[in-house]
Amino acid sequence: MPKWWHSAFFIQHSHSAFPMDHLWSPWRLSYVTGTGTAAGCVFCDAQSGEQGSLVVFRGETCYVILNKFPYNNGHLMIVPNRHIPSLAAATEAELCELIDLARRAEVALGEAYTPHGLNMGINIGKPAGAGVLDHVHLHVVPRWNGDTNYMTVVGETRVLPEDLPQTVARLRPIFEKLKRNG
Repeated sequence: MPKWWHSAFFIQHSHSAFPMDHLWSPWRLSYVTGTGTAAGCVFCDAQSGEQGSLVVFRGETCYVILNKFPYNNGHLMIVPNRHIPSLAAATEAELCELIDLARRAEVALGEAYTPHGLNMGINIGKPAGAGVLDHVHLHVVPRWNGDTNYMTVVGETRVLPEDLPQTVARLRPIFEKLKRNG
């Protein structure tokens, strides 16, 4: 038997066997199967405390929350408090705070994780990739050189080394410090 034959799990392909390791992520089951779909708006529910543990920072008109199904550790979303479908429906105060919180997110993620870059984006409408329709939000995703590896490309799986409560604990104090320092 070859030296690499160390796993009890394998896939049979034609006449050869390849070792396979399993990554368990049970928290994603409701997302993948669609069985965890909430009746209301996930962002409106987060304000009432149902997902409050993932809220990193609350401003006057917007708040910052961790993505429950992140692309990378530290994947944040900046969300207006009001249930609005687009930037066109936002007030000047909401737009200003959205951008101010994006700046704070950039600083906080830089301090907490030292990413090599960031993706920031807004998807408006289902054809544009919006997962939550009718409540606009800005994604802030930290990126590192090489963070898209074979697991993402071949296995369609993300490996995240930090769980969400640890991420919240890491980011909350930084956002509070940024609030005090402007």
